Amino acid sequence: MNAVASPGDLREWIALLEREGELVRISAEVDPDLEITEINDRVVKAGGPALLFENVKGARHPLLINQFGTERRMCLGFGASSLDEVGRRLGDVLEMQPPEGLVAKVRGLQKLKSIADSRPKTVRSGASQEVVFTGDDVDLDVLPIQRCWPGDPSPFVTLPAVITHDPRDGTRNVGMYRMQKVDRRTTLMHWQIHKDGRADYLFSDGRLEVAVALGLDPITAYSASAPLPKHVDEFMLAGFLKGSPVELVRAKTIAVDVPANAEIVLEGYVEQGDLAPEGPFGDHTGYYTPVEPFPVFHVTAITMRRDAIYPSIVVGKPPQEDAWLGKATERIFLPAIRMSVPELVDYDLPVAGAFHNCAIVSIRKRFPGHAQKVMHAIWGLGLLSLTKAVVVVDEWVDVHDYEEVFFRLGANVDPMRDVMLSEGPLDHLDHAPTRQFYGGKLGIDATHKGPEEGTREWPPEIEMSPEVRDLVSSRWAEYGIALDPAARNGQMRQSSTTRRLVRR
Repeated sequence: MNAVASPGDLREWIALLEREGELVRISAEVDPDLEITEINDRVVKAGGPALLFENVKGARHPLLINQFGTERRMCLGFGASSLDEVGRRLGDVLEMQPPEGLVAKVRGLQKLKSIADSRPKTVRSGASQEVVFTGDDVDLDVLPIQRCWPGDPSPFVTLPAVITHDPRDGTRNVGMYRMQKVDRRTTLMHWQIHKDGRADYLFSDGRLEVAVALGLDPITAYSASAPLPKHVDEFMLAGFLKGSPVELVRAKTIAVDVPANAEIVLEGYVEQGDLAPEGPFGDHTGYYTPVEPFPVFHVTAITMRRDAIYPSIVVGKPPQEDAWLGKATERIFLPAIRMSVPELVDYDLPVAGAFHNCAIVSIRKRFPGHAQKVMHAIWGLGLLSLTKAVVVVDEWVDVHDYEEVFFRLGANVDPMRDVMLSEGPLDHLDHAPTRQFYGGKLGIDATHKGPEEGTREWPPEIEMSPEVRDLVSSRWAEYGIALDPAARNGQMRQSSTTRRLVRR
């Protein structure tokens, strides 16, 4: 895929999607209560386009959904030919060493300049404040906020960039946290126990000002979901990946800077001790998360562009649109993980595992217990510490080929020797552990073993000789054998009938 320039705001993004045949406008009236979810679910699972609903029942604004629903659209949003290319951009900076020689020094200065130029830029005015509502004019009912699943008690804002500051040092945090709508001027703020937004709230002494940006360019929207260390500004990451700074303007009723080109901004505050029951919510785990107390967000102002477009996303049983947000993180942060775990070759967070339930890791194995060392490294690394199961394979194994990984699990694992049980922190949304937030962890060493690990002599793996492979390839036309590429080298695929029989 040829790279294109990254869009500057949501409207440029929509225009790009239309030019690329990646967006469909729906003029028929649709209901944000469940109906949009069902439409979107069918489109997502078919690999279909982004959807712009222009006539949403009971609302004054159109709704954009499924903008991130395929790998191609994610790459378009990043202005890159692949997500790994985006990761390499970040890796080039992370791996900077003291330069030697004039050319290397010039390149190093260029990289440092790109970092400096990534810092957010404050401007005097922005399109996000073309229309301003304060006081009694604040009304969340004008927005087409979805109720996504039948068990959800009310509509939820699902694609926000929530902006807070650490009360101790002023460090900005931008996170993507769902917001349950309570009434015209209040929502609940789902700050999970491991999230930086919750930390800012807990460190506050009374009131914490909060801004919520909705409808951003794709890179800035993605940055709100990025698992960055607390001292790294998500807007700076967005500026680096875009190649231009995120422009910010001071909010109208709070001392928080907000994206100048956002479609919609909610301004307000939360207060210590002001909690209310939130949930249940149909979440990316495929199950409803239970009711828990979370902070109440009081909206003091709504600012927006004229004819603002509201963005939404639906999560649920995978795959959903958020799968490609997660895959983007997987690819983009591979170089960063290698900085801490240099023996790591690649990793995969299966979509079906909701990203935090399983990690498949390939390593350059050098010594006995190396796989176990890497398991513990993963369990001590940022939000990867919440991973429930880690499978380690050799460097030549394709971690994205689940059939190959399963073959290695069957062929190379002695459960008495190669399965490790541990315990530690688990994701806030994980319903399986007996204790919330904490439970068991599983590590599986599916690498080849050597004599120093107490095994018998490891057998050689079956491979055809290169000479014979080349011979057959050169003579293939002579054989007159037509193969269907969809057959995928004879790999078995169960029919739906077979799967039903197996389940009985």
